[in-house]
Amino acid sequence: MEIGGLYLYTALSLGLLSGFHCVGMCGPIAFSLGLDANNKFKFYTQNTLYQLGRISTYALLGGILGIIGKSFDIAGYQKYISVFAGILLILIVLLPGKTTEIGNNFRPVNKFMVKIKIFLGKFLQKKDNTSRYLTGILNGFLPCGAVYIALTSSIAAGGVPQGMIFMAVFGMGTFPFMFMTVLAGKFIGVTVRTKILKVFPYLVVVLGILFILRGMGLGIPMISPSDNALKLEQRKNSKNCCE
Repeated sequence: MEIGGLYLYTALSLGLLSGFHCVGMCGPIAFSLGLDANNKFKFYTQNTLYQLGRISTYALLGGILGIIGKSFDIAGYQKYISVFAGILLILIVLLPGKTTEIGNNFRPVNKFMVKIKIFLGKFLQKKDNTSRYLTGILNGFLPCGAVYIALTSSIAAGGVPQGMIFMAVFGMGTFPFMFMTVLAGKFIGVTVRTKILKVFPYLVVVLGILFILRGMGLGIPMISPSDNALKLEQRKNSKNCCE
């Protein structure tokens, strides 16, 4: 399945709205970076490196899950995984908090997160550019409902590069708010943030519905292309990649 403009706009929108969520979840880490605002070049450089570190992790995870999506694509089950991903996204909205609980109850994940937090603490104490980038990379592995939702969506993107692109665009959507959080601290009031976060579940439901329609192949251009249309587009993309 190709990653078209609709998917990219969705990823960006999901990232922009998730930015408010990230301010609350990752804000403490951003505040702990201790960047020197008096040295503007160093401040902007290290702030950007931290954000790019997060996005790098998101893209990596998107690529890994893209392997799953590609395997279903090769087996001819991509439309089914698209429907499944759509249903899962809707369930995440209807069952808030359950995805995080599943991760917390899985022992290997717990052990991994403990190690991530230990390394994160060490890199936060350092002030060089490499440490700031690595801090962002580690930050990207921390549990986050918004990231889980984006990763679920990346499976339906249909392949490794598609999954990486989807998650990278999602990460770029979170960039402005997280960058400004480091720059100006708590620049958005709790009341405003709460109101905007109320829109987030509706966007996730719309995304879920789009994935379900995508998998159904109803013959609706852009939204639910027929199986033949998808195959023609995939052949075209494969040919372009090989040239």
